[in-house]
Order: sequence, then C-alpha cells, then structure tokens
Amino acid sequence: MMKTILTAGVGALLLSVGAAPALADAAAGKGVFEAKGCADCHYTDGPAKEKTIEDQLAKKGPELWYAGSKFQKDWLAGWLADPQPIRPLKFNSLTEENPADHPKLAGDEAGSVTDFLMSLTSDAVEAGSVKPKKSPKGRQIFTKKMPCSGCHQYVGRKKTIAGGRSGPSLVDAGLRLNPDWILAYMQQPEVFKPVKMMPVFTGLLSDKDMLNVARYVASFKPKK
Repeated sequence: MMKTILTAGVGALLLSVGAAPALADAAAGKGVFEAKGCADCHYTDGPAKEKTIEDQLAKKGPELWYAGSKFQKDWLAGWLADPQPIRPLKFNSLTEENPADHPKLAGDEAGSVTDFLMSLTSDAVEAGSVKPKKSPKGRQIFTKKMPCSGCHQYVGRKKTIAGGRSGPSLVDAGLRLNPDWILAYMQQPEVFKPVKMMPVFTGLLSDKDMLNVARYVASFKPKK
C-alpha cells in the first residue's frame, strides 16, 4: 500500500515538474505578445466575439483564441520569426494586395510566443480524427463540386499555383494547419467563425465528404 502511494506521489511530482516549464514559457510568451502590440490586431480570449459583419470588418487580423488547435507548432515558430503572406489580399479586403508587413519576432521571442499561442485550444477539435491523404474524392469536392479552389490557392497540375485569391492560400497547408482543425472547422464553423466569410458546408456535404476534404487539404505539402 505504502509503495503504491509513493509511486503515485512520484508520478504526480514528475508531471507537475514537466508542466511547470511549459506554463512558464506560455506565460512569458503572453507577455511578449502583449508587449509587442500583437493584441492590437489579434484577440486570444475565446470564445468567438463577432456578432455582426461590422464586428468582423472591424478586426485588423484573425482571432487566435484557438491557435493551438489550428496551427502546427514548428510552422508557427518559423512563421513568427519570418512571416510570409498567407493571404494574397489584405485581411478583410477583396481588392487590396497584402502589404506583407507583418512584424517579425526575434528567435527567443518567436519561441515563447509560439508556446503561448499553442496553449490556446478549442474543445471542438478532436485530436487524431484526420490523417493526411491524397483523396481523389476530396480533390473532386475541393476543385469541382463546391469548389473550394474558387477562393483558395493550391498547387495544381505541373506544380503551378491554381485557385482563387479571396481566401487564405492553402499552398503547403499541410505544414501549417492541424488536420483535425480543418475537419472541425468544416463541421462546426459557428464555433470558430460565427460571422462567416466562407460558405457553410453542413447540410451540403456529408461528414464523410468533409473528412475527405480535410484529408486532401492536409496532404498539401512540398514534394520531396
């Protein structure tokens, strides 16, 4: 009995020791996030705040309260250190080009802000529900049935960039986006975007179709 208690106590201590640095890093990252003025454009306290189209248009940048569920950590750290445009057009615009002027963070700052943002998650995203796959069915829906390619760029045939420019680019999206979040966003858009800038697929696509699209988009990675 005493051995069991001691073992449990040691296990709990190890867990708490392992968790402490992660919490400290996230707290430090939150401090950097606020000090650098990132909160002027991005809010991190969920749930979603937008109620009207005016609320959406008043935003200067995308919400980040579920960043840890949406992004892949390695990509996020690299992007914060050297941000490249994700959207061809300026945020909330259908006519202005993206000025590509997002501030850079130094290496240590990028790392701590990444830890902070990755600590922000949504219960709506079920881990392990999507595995990247070059799904022919997903491709057919993405390029023809809906078509998602009308608004989003992707790498088409002969490695050329195809698709529209009104939404975020999905070129190499498999490196950027968590596959599970792609599916959750398609299934429950009201959780993440209550004021929708993109079509709602619930009722138009089956869960299996949405899974195939999520697998397909998650497979968008540079060819080795």
